Amino acid sequence: MKALVLHGKGDVRAESVPDPTPQDAHSALVKVERAAICGSDLHLYHGDVPAAPGLVVGHEFVGEVMEVGSEVTNIRTGDHVMVSGVIGCGQCKRCLNGEVVRCERKQTRVFGMAPELPGGQAEAVAVPGAEHAIRRIPEGVSVEQAVLLTDILPTGYFGARNADIEPGETVVVIGAGPVGLLALLSAQLFGPARVLVVDRIPERLALAAELGGIPVSAEHADSVIAEMTNEQGADRIIEAVGSDATILKAIEWVRAAGTVSVVGVNTSPAVPFPMIHALMKDLTFRVGLVPVPELWSALIPLVACGRLQPERVFTHRMGLSEGAEAYRRFNAREDGILKVLLDPSR
Repeated sequence: MKALVLHGKGDVRAESVPDPTPQDAHSALVKVERAAICGSDLHLYHGDVPAAPGLVVGHEFVGEVMEVGSEVTNIRTGDHVMVSGVIGCGQCKRCLNGEVVRCERKQTRVFGMAPELPGGQAEAVAVPGAEHAIRRIPEGVSVEQAVLLTDILPTGYFGARNADIEPGETVVVIGAGPVGLLALLSAQLFGPARVLVVDRIPERLALAAELGGIPVSAEHADSVIAEMTNEQGADRIIEAVGSDATILKAIEWVRAAGTVSVVGVNTSPAVPFPMIHALMKDLTFRVGLVPVPELWSALIPLVACGRLQPERVFTHRMGLSEGAEAYRRFNAREDGILKVLLDPSR
C-alpha cells in the first residue's frame, strides 16, 4: 500500500510499504479515507523526537472498516469510523472509560510515533484495541470534522477544560495554530468574558478574530495583557505552542492563584521552570496528553449540532502522493497554510 514514510530529518516520502494486518481478535483493519498532518508530526520531521527510519507517520485519520477481530462487537465491516490518535491497552478499567493516557497496563501509545504502531497517513491502518479506539462517525458529523475529533479538537478542549475557566474571566491562548484556535473555540464554551489570542502571524491572528478571539501580536503582548487585566495578569492561560519561551510567558502572564494549562508539545528534557515564581503566585500548572475517547461524549454533540465548527482550521487539501510537498509547505508556513487534509486516493 501507499504511505508517508519518515526517513530522517526533513525527509518524508510517499512510497509503498507492506499492507497492515490486524494483530489479534481485538483489532480491526481500517481503509483510510482522510488523514491530517498535525503540528506534533513536525517534531518527528525536525528530528526533535527520535524515530527509526521507515516509520509510517500520522495519528489523525478516519476511514472504512475492512476487517474486525472476533472479539470486536461494536463495529462491523463497512462502518465509517474515526480512530483515536491516542490509545491504551483497550481492556483495563481506565481504557474502558476512555482514559487511555492513564492505562493501567502502561500501554499509552500514539499512532505514527513508533514502528510498533504505524500511522494513519497511509491507505490502511491496523488498529489494536479497536472496540475502544474506534467510534462510528455519527450522523451530523462530516468527514473533515471527524478527522479533527481524532486528536486536535479534543486537545484544544482538553486545554480549555484543564484551565478551570469560570464565567466572566479573562483567558489568554498562546499560539494561533490549529490547536490554539480550537482551544479558543473550546474556551468560549465555558463563558469567559474575553479570550485573547497571542501569535506572530497576521493571518492566524485574523482568523482568531473571526472566531471570536481578541488578537494580540506577540511583540505587544506584555503591555496589552497588563493593560487589559489592570496589571493583575490573566485568570487562565492555555499554552498551545510548546516552546520553553511560551511556557515561561504563560507563567509570567497568569495572575496570582491562576491556572496555566499546557497542551503544546515540548520535547526539551530540561525546561527552565521558574519554581520560586510559581510558588509565590500559588500557581496551578497542568500539562498532559489528551485522552481522546474520554472527550468524545462531550464534543460529538457540540459538533453535530453546529455549536463547534472546527473544520475552519483546514486551509489546504492535498493527495497522499503529495505528502512530501505537504510537509515542506506546512513546515515553511507557506501560502497561509494552517492545517493540511490528505486524501489517500490521490
